[in-house]
Amino acid sequence: MLTYVVLLKWTEQGVKNIKDTTKRAAAAQVAIEKMGGRFITILWTQGEYDLISIAEFPDEYTAMAFTASLAMQGNLTTQTIRAFSAQDVEKILAKLP
Repeated sequence: MLTYVVLLKWTEQGVKNIKDTTKRAAAAQVAIEKMGGRFITILWTQGEYDLISIAEFPDEYTAMAFTASLAMQGNLTTQTIRAFSAQDVEKILAKLP
């Protein structure tokens, strides 16, 4: 599984519907699982981003489809970052000359 950090910001619509934010997060967790992924955590934050989530997906295509589906709902904008574990980094380092 590939790990992604997703930085999220509420849109104007998302702020208007802020009382549903935890319900939307629960629905997103179900959607990820249906796509073969797994939500590791979601956190509501103060500062530049309103939420941060960490999730695992079976491949890049599924990750992209999931974040696109979030954006299509109109409540959030997303910035997705591929994350690597220490084990992943060891494999990367092993390929260095």
